[in-house]
Amino acid sequence: MAYKKEELYDEKVTEGLMEHYRNSISLLGENPDREGLMKTPERMAKAMQFLTQGYQLDAREVLNGAKFTESYSEMVIVKDIELYSMCEHHMLPFFGKAHVAYIPNGFITGLSKIARVVDIFSRRLQVQERLTHQILDAIQDTLQPQGVAVVIEAQHLCMMMRGVQKQNSVTTTSAFSGQFEDGTTRAEFMKLISSDLMGRR
Repeated sequence: MAYKKEELYDEKVTEGLMEHYRNSISLLGENPDREGLMKTPERMAKAMQFLTQGYQLDAREVLNGAKFTESYSEMVIVKDIELYSMCEHHMLPFFGKAHVAYIPNGFITGLSKIARVVDIFSRRLQVQERLTHQILDAIQDTLQPQGVAVVIEAQHLCMMMRGVQKQNSVTTTSAFSGQFEDGTTRAEFMKLISSDLMGRR
């Protein structure tokens, strides 16, 4: 077989989480030994490790692994990066898109690494505000560009499923550094992330 995807889980962590999830199911009034729930604690334990794998990864290391000398000094934008994260307040998902740009100052990075940075920080227990700044800081610290811009648009299930139950609400957060703190540069970035240059339908 030329390619094989393999998921590895920490056995001790899996067993500990399974015990807690089994107890939680009982406390909620269900029978963890019921056929449909017998394997649920294991599934939940593995799912939670997958959803929080960002704690085991270093965004700066990822960026440095694909850091190239280049004289290009115009805006580089990767937009519509899908993100899925877990709200640390209610342990419910939030999901949406990240738009990330930077203006190189002698170095560029692989485009996929920008998306990887988004994944690394979103695969943690998060709040959207902190996530936005963590992405910006990692790119700023590693590439030392002339500026970085990050905008995230997300829907939060803690607002949609419980509490105020506003199913159509969208939360937008932004962070800017360097040249993106200038109104003209920032306006160009905002215009580009809101336009459809490829004519997609």
